[in-house]
Amino acid sequence: MEPVPPSPITWPNGGGLTTEWVHGLMSSFEWSSWNLLPSQLPSLMPVNVFDSLVLTASKILHKERNCVHIDDIDSDSAVVVVGDIHGQLHDLLFLLKDSGFPCQNRFYVFNGDYVDRGAWGLETFLVLLSWKVLMPDRVFLLRGNHESKYCTSMYGFEQEVLTKYGDKGRHVYRKCLGCFEGLPLASIISGRVYTAHGGLFRSPVLPKRTRGKKNRRVPLLPPEPSSLKLGTLEELKQARRSVLDPPWEGPNLIPGDVLWSDPSMTPGLSPNKGRGIGLLWGPDCTEEFLKKFELKLIIRSHEGPDAREKRDGLGAMDKGYTIDHEVESGKLITIFSAPDYPQFQATEDRYKNKGAYVILKAPDFSDPQFRSFEAVTPRPKANPYYDFENVIDSDDEMDKSAMDTNDEQPNH
Repeated sequence: MEPVPPSPITWPNGGGLTTEWVHGLMSSFEWSSWNLLPSQLPSLMPVNVFDSLVLTASKILHKERNCVHIDDIDSDSAVVVVGDIHGQLHDLLFLLKDSGFPCQNRFYVFNGDYVDRGAWGLETFLVLLSWKVLMPDRVFLLRGNHESKYCTSMYGFEQEVLTKYGDKGRHVYRKCLGCFEGLPLASIISGRVYTAHGGLFRSPVLPKRTRGKKNRRVPLLPPEPSSLKLGTLEELKQARRSVLDPPWEGPNLIPGDVLWSDPSMTPGLSPNKGRGIGLLWGPDCTEEFLKKFELKLIIRSHEGPDAREKRDGLGAMDKGYTIDHEVESGKLITIFSAPDYPQFQATEDRYKNKGAYVILKAPDFSDPQFRSFEAVTPRPKANPYYDFENVIDSDDEMDKSAMDTNDEQPNH
């Protein structure tokens, strides 16, 4: 017997979402992943419903601070922190069910990288936006480095959207980019836990430019590594996050650092030459940051099993998480929530990594409980939306010539 297709999704009168609506969206997307061609998605999720959801979510997101503070958490509540998802819709749906759906006493912080590489980035992002609209003070969506024009044009999300929405694809893609610009950069949970996609960031204080002939400003040279110093939460608060592609040079470096930086076992701060943007920071920097801001944990994401294979001194990502620094004031944790990643892989041997999420509970929400989980199998057959065999690895140095360096992007 043929499965009965769900009715096309409609936007509720008055725009108020319900739990039933969000669960209906999730089950519709799961059904469509098995039963529809990608180009048939608009028959289930019409463009006008997409527009309403993204507009409603964007208004909420753009009003949030760069670093959202999640306080007033009851003693019987838990906070779930989730790492990279990368369009693996079925694993996200499992995770939400496994850890318990968002509710009054279950908060969620998602650490970015919702799209690219996997085949269902759009559906993944829309599910998370629907939870954000339903429970804006319980669900927090942070930005990852893949929520950018540069990454989505190279790693599949742009092509995915164009394939699924055809002649409306450009419109849908632009709306997603505009929404990405509004995603906050970091969170602080109960005054004890800092989370962000990449991690720590530098102080943007730079020497004054000198003036040359005809009062032209002489461009600044990049600061020497020895002059780099950790940024403050106040500087993070003041950074301008609404940029499609966070810059790797100039005065607005904090967004790029937060999204692209990686920990190291080498002390100090240094440029992240492996990625071409952001920083590497050592255990001493973790200690300095935790101690200065009276924190116990840093939880970041950004590195899957493929990235960790290339890193000396840091743990592999086979369980979906690693404890990278243990210092006097606390710990630095990397969490990665896409099991059996990446979905499309050029080699015969797969990493077969587990995904994981973190549960934080009272009294001070700084004693992490880790839950590892296997990939959902089987998953629907899908074609990749990028040339996964030949594209530059996003863990290697970025192609800066492909980035739009205009820092004054209009909102879309």
